[in-house]
Amino acid sequence: MIFQILADLTIIIHGLFILFILFGALLAFRWKRIIWFHLPLAIWGAMVEYFHWICPLTPLENHFRRLSGEAGYEGDFIEQYLIPVIYPENLTPQFQIIFGSIVVVINLIIYSSLVYKWKKNK
Repeated sequence: MIFQILADLTIIIHGLFILFILFGALLAFRWKRIIWFHLPLAIWGAMVEYFHWICPLTPLENHFRRLSGEAGYEGDFIEQYLIPVIYPENLTPQFQIIFGSIVVVINLIIYSSLVYKWKKNK
């Protein structure tokens, strides 16, 4: 039971982590210092997609699933949970490049808006 809860908690953390990578720069409108935490994570998140790496949270979730008596899964979080919802087919390297580019573009837009706001307020 505890390992099932830990696996589910890992999924929630993983999802929140992805949302933070995508939209965490918005927090910098309120707290400037978050940039030092967010920007390296956003770069890392894009690199995970560009280089087809597996996020360390995926093996951790699989570990908890196996300890709870369930089967783990192959691939990564996006392939397991998001692709079946968004796309009916398996994750391909081309989709990973697209996802990595989405991370970059969203963050470029937000950070550009931040820089514009800061320059405007000077």
